[in-house]
Amino acid sequence: MTRIVAAVAALFLVTGCVQTTKPDAPGDVQSACYQNFVVEGTPGISNVNYRSWREFPGLTDQQRALNNLRSAMMAEGFSNIGVDASAGALTAVQAHSIPSRAPTLRVSARKVGAGVRVDAVFMILQGQTSDSTIVRRNLCRIVDAANL
Repeated sequence: MTRIVAAVAALFLVTGCVQTTKPDAPGDVQSACYQNFVVEGTPGISNVNYRSWREFPGLTDQQRALNNLRSAMMAEGFSNIGVDASAGALTAVQAHSIPSRAPTLRVSARKVGAGVRVDAVFMILQGQTSDSTIVRRNLCRIVDAANL
């Protein structure tokens, strides 16, 4: 009996340590950002870039898009956000235990026809890894915020 109790307790400890990711919301999979998401590089072996983009045909105010994107980046935990309004670009870093190896996020919002196109790239360095599902969800939260 004590062996069974110990086995069940060990099982609970192991399952409690397993990281689970929240499943994608039903609307997320249809998002243009989700469909345009790509991963470049080999996690753990080379630098990795997570990229996506989305066009907002009805959004004509590039400055409004930049302001919304900056707010979304702050909400996702990025700091030291640099703004180059004339280029329509934002650059930020994510807190990391080794400051010189902090992951970087670059987001641009540029006029395309009668709308705005938002491109985003999240860059991590060689030896660092991240769950692409989590990166995609959070990156698309930022990109999709351009038209809030």
